[in-house]
Amino acid sequence: MKNTPFTMFHVAAGARMMPFAGYNMPIEYSGIKDEHMIVRNGVGVFDVSHMGEIWVKGPDALNFIQKVCSNDASVLVPGKAQYSCFPNGKGGIVDDLLVYFFQPDKYLLVVNAANIQKDWEWLVSQNNMNVELENASDRIAQLAVQGPKALQVLQKLTDVDLAAIPYYSFVVGSVAGVEDVIISATGYTGAGGFELYFYNEYAPFIWEKLFSAGEEFGIKPIGLGARDTLRLEMGYCLYGNDIDDTTSPIEAGLAWITKFTNNKNFIDRDLLFAQKQQGVNRKLRGFKMIDKGIPRHGYEITDASGKIIGTVTSGSISPVLGIGIGMGYINGSLSNLGSEIYISVRNKLLKAEVVKTPFI
Repeated sequence: MKNTPFTMFHVAAGARMMPFAGYNMPIEYSGIKDEHMIVRNGVGVFDVSHMGEIWVKGPDALNFIQKVCSNDASVLVPGKAQYSCFPNGKGGIVDDLLVYFFQPDKYLLVVNAANIQKDWEWLVSQNNMNVELENASDRIAQLAVQGPKALQVLQKLTDVDLAAIPYYSFVVGSVAGVEDVIISATGYTGAGGFELYFYNEYAPFIWEKLFSAGEEFGIKPIGLGARDTLRLEMGYCLYGNDIDDTTSPIEAGLAWITKFTNNKNFIDRDLLFAQKQQGVNRKLRGFKMIDKGIPRHGYEITDASGKIIGTVTSGSISPVLGIGIGMGYINGSLSNLGSEIYISVRNKLLKAEVVKTPFI
């Protein structure tokens, strides 16, 4: 099992550590609900160094990305990032990812930790354009500084005007005196903030400087448990739960990152275009509990008569709302917003309502 460059800090802080995607990762420190609210109301720091980073370089870098990604990377300008996915050639999803555009012959793909090797092998297998692929995952550390006070904390450590970085944009600058840090106005919490990418050797120094700068703002380290509840409140997909090799981006509500522009001939284009035109029978939907109960991954979704119409893919109690919320694939007309559905919890049918995400 791998450690990140920050593992010693997690252990010293008393984090509950568990294996995740082959890494020894902090699940919680003071408790998931407490950490969740710290991020929603203040500022928290996630160690996300387990995420993967793959460089794509060369004259045909854009053409290659246009082929393997569902979104239209031709609209990017230097300093912009884009959410996308890799269609798998069978209507499913290899992974979801962020695409960073540095310059016409240089892109960075940020992929999920559990899929690094799988994604790498997929990209290599599709590389008939002689682009240069480099898996830099083991050399790059990443911290997500999230919450409404994240900007105030980070601004103490950099001359970059952070307020001038639009959402889903990035700059390369100095942080705490460390040069060439990627400062990205992205995150997986919906609470605002930034993600920082830098080489492993600077990790302990940046961690200490960050927590020193954030002390007056109540900065805390946050575990993967709260990361999951934060993303769920926003209705963000988690690979392996809400999307995978058997779910299409159209079914998953990701048509907005599946672009059928004339200049873009990507893997599964025809299949996914047909799904978009004809519609799909099952759709990933958000729901909130009306009856008291906690929906969990794998629970059955039924109609009022108990007929199974779907499956919960993600679920928890929302720390902000104080009720059970979840997402799941629902078949037929009961996937429509406002529909009354039921979640089978310990052989009991609990009423829920299909709602639009985000939940908050």
